[in-house]
This record gives sequence, C-alpha cells and structure tokens, in this order.
Amino acid sequence: MELEVGAVLEGRVTSITKFGAFIELPENRTGMVHISEVSVGFVKEIADHLKENQQVRVKVIDIDKNGRINLSIKQLAGPVSQEGQRPPHRKPSQRRPMGWQPKAIAAPTTFEEMMSKFKQDSDDKMSSLRRSNEAKRGSGGKRK
Repeated sequence: MELEVGAVLEGRVTSITKFGAFIELPENRTGMVHISEVSVGFVKEIADHLKENQQVRVKVIDIDKNGRINLSIKQLAGPVSQEGQRPPHRKPSQRRPMGWQPKAIAAPTTFEEMMSKFKQDSDDKMSSLRRSNEAKRGSGGKRK
C-alpha cells in the first residue's frame, strides 16, 4: 500500500517524546504526530492526550524527501468551537478584553499626510520615552 498525503489510517502509539508521538502504521511503517498536531487546543504535555499502545486515527499531512511521515490527529477532529480558548498564536499578555473593538481611524490619503502622522506619532513616543527615562533616573530635570 502506497501512503499518500491526505490518507486516513489507524495506528498505535509506540512512544511519546516532548515534541511528539511516534505512531506505528500498517506495513511496519512509522510516522510522527508533532505536539502541535495532537489536539485543537493548546497541548502542554502530550501524555495528557495520548498513552503508549493507544490506538489512534491519524491523517498523513506530509511525507518529506527523506521518507519521514508527518501525521495529524488534530485535523481529524473536525471543526471545534474555540469559545473560551485563546488562539494558539497569542500569548496571554496579548489577549484583548471582552468586547474589544479596534478604533476606527481615518487613513491618511496622501504621502504628506502619512509622513505628518508618522512624525507626530514618533514625537509622541520619544517624548514618552524621555519622561520615562527621567523618572527612572529620579533626576526630574535635564542633564547638563
């Protein structure tokens, strides 16, 4: 049987590492499920989701030029509501408060307006940095 990308197979978990799980496939072939392909939600410990000798359904997502088989369990889970889960690409410090909406900003139309806005933003940031640095030094005034 020739394996191809997109094939769905049954396999058995043979070992678990920090970065993924190795799956025994038909015809004595082995593939790997990377930690990012184990579950739809965030996976901190693979052992919380998979156990050795567990039977799993996997999807072949890639076969590289060296013949290594990359598998996914997550892609077979189907659409899952992520309500209450943070997107995997955002750190907790980057999450937005509930009901947050971006400000509607009128975009400058000419190059001169864009440059003027950039200069104003830059001046505001530099002034804020200067105040912050002065407060950290405790000088409260300018250096001579």
